[in-house]
Amino acid sequence: MSYETAARSYEHRRAKGGNPRETEGRALLESARRMSEAQNKPEDKVGLSAVARLNWRLWTILQSELCAPECALPPEIRTNMLNLSNFIDKKMVGFLANPAPEKLDVLININRQIASGLLAAAGGPDDSPAGDKSGSRQTA
Repeated sequence: MSYETAARSYEHRRAKGGNPRETEGRALLESARRMSEAQNKPEDKVGLSAVARLNWRLWTILQSELCAPECALPPEIRTNMLNLSNFIDKKMVGFLANPAPEKLDVLININRQIASGLLAAAGGPDDSPAGDKSGSRQTA
């Protein structure tokens, strides 16, 4: 799936009233699954790079949402997520310079941990930091 297609799909689901946290959590889990699967075929450098780039695109989408003026996350969480995004960027550059399958471990773990938090928040009775059900965008 191309970056543009993924972004349109994300915006379409959000416009239909889908829960952005759930969408983001599922996207992170799917990316982690694909990276984990690609690790089992270390000889396929093209496949490894493709899933890594897809993960990087996903994090780029999250970064843009975190930087949007309408992002309703508390400043501390927003800053922490942007710092994590910066870490992801550095790991991705390192991986793409030398695509060793074990370098994906940290990215897979981060995706799973963030997804776990997002999906737990999306499934709870109150899926916003302050109980705001107004529908404002709350990324990560």
